[in-house]
Amino acid sequence: MRRLATAALVVVLAATLTQVPTSGSSAGPHDAARLDDINSEALRDAVTVCGILAHERVFQRIANQNGGTRSSGTPGYEASAQYVMNRLEAAGYRVREQRFIFPFFRNLAEPQLSQVSPTPTDYETATFTYSGSGDVTGDLVPTNDVEVPPPAESGVSSGCEPSDFTPASPTAPAVALIQRGFCTFGVKVDNAVDAGYDAVVIFNEGQPGRTELLSGTLGVPFDVPVVGLSFADGADLYAATQAGPVSVRVVTETETDLDAETSNIIATSRKGNPDDVVVVGAHLDSVAEGPGINDNGSGSATILEIAEEMAALKRAPRQKVRFAFWGAEEFNLLGSQHYVDTLSDNALGRIFANLNFDMVASPNYVRFVYDGDGSDSDPAGPPGSAQIEELLTDFFDDEGLASDPTPFSGRSDYGPFIAVGIPAGGLFSGAEGVKTEEQAEVYGGEAGVAYDPCYHQACDDFGNLNLDALSEMSDAAAHAVFTLARTKNGFFDDGSFRRPARPDVRPTYRGHQAIR
Repeated sequence: MRRLATAALVVVLAATLTQVPTSGSSAGPHDAARLDDINSEALRDAVTVCGILAHERVFQRIANQNGGTRSSGTPGYEASAQYVMNRLEAAGYRVREQRFIFPFFRNLAEPQLSQVSPTPTDYETATFTYSGSGDVTGDLVPTNDVEVPPPAESGVSSGCEPSDFTPASPTAPAVALIQRGFCTFGVKVDNAVDAGYDAVVIFNEGQPGRTELLSGTLGVPFDVPVVGLSFADGADLYAATQAGPVSVRVVTETETDLDAETSNIIATSRKGNPDDVVVVGAHLDSVAEGPGINDNGSGSATILEIAEEMAALKRAPRQKVRFAFWGAEEFNLLGSQHYVDTLSDNALGRIFANLNFDMVASPNYVRFVYDGDGSDSDPAGPPGSAQIEELLTDFFDDEGLASDPTPFSGRSDYGPFIAVGIPAGGLFSGAEGVKTEEQAEVYGGEAGVAYDPCYHQACDDFGNLNLDALSEMSDAAAHAVFTLARTKNGFFDDGSFRRPARPDVRPTYRGHQAIR
């Protein structure tokens, strides 16, 4: 069932994205138009780093009091959600808590990966979210399409097809060695399990920015242990298998609760046109391994500060503004997906844009803007996304600040929105990717180092914030929110916010780190 669902999901999403015109294509009777120039200075002055940090300190204290985490499904998340609700209700918003069931996951012990023979070696490894528990010792068998060194441009498709695997022996344990790339981690592991493997090792692809120790989510629970490796360690193990038999041991100890409960916090302005709603989102949960003060306390604290200060200004928005604090993003965008899936057709049609802020204070940051027009990456966002990108890049240009495009790669909560044709955009300061020499020349910081060296770790605490990044990104976020809230002009030359007709089928977005 899981294999069939995964295959159907990929087909549906691909079909949907081909049906929704991109911002670089014709939008039917409407041609692209600019949003109004809105003076956001009052809001930007009111939204301060000190105000954002006040919320971050509360998130840190909540984590400290709850085992060092604010992960969905834990008391730390519940306390974070209650804090956000209390603040938004006090600011005058209509606030509701949207609860839902999700599969909770956490590690109970550090994973182990070691070569037993011919050369005993221990490797640094990481457990994939939704890995099963187990202690497996067996022959390591790579897929038949591993590429070491990797190709210069095209991706690696290791493990994406059942034919990539040599069928495992039914009488002896075996471990599959798979290279990252092209399809979801869940598809790769599904194919490995179907081929008879008892554990899976996935190593990084080897492309620039894809060399470090690999971790991610499988999207759905599996029964077999699944761990990650850096490209260098994976390449070494692959080379060893080409010289002769290699035996490895994989050990994981995990917990999965299929009936865990968490929530989204949704706060809507009391004024504004109810037929045109801008959804401003950030995920509130952390990973289980840490407090998540940058990922994504920074985004949550920023939109909470914007919401409070917008209310305090008492300038009624023309469009309704809905601030959404998503739960279970770290488990594959489950909160935002649940929200989109449960909207009625009429409610879905009233949402004209989504802004997403996931990590805006990374220590070694770059000012990334989602590539709405698809000029630097595929795919482009739905019609209207180009104008949102332009709104943000123009703001940075006017401030004398550089910005870089970042693709709609499915790593955050815009995914379910663009999958149903809603224009989207937002900001991102970088995660585990490595800053280039060119970026270091423009933005400062350190080349060859991750944008956030504490990404998904216990050290993502209050000391893991770059205040310059927080200042610059929060100004841009406030400007974008206020512009979309106040503009009279829409995304098309007739002044409308209306989108082209959406597909009849609403796909589940493949999202987050499952597509890696």
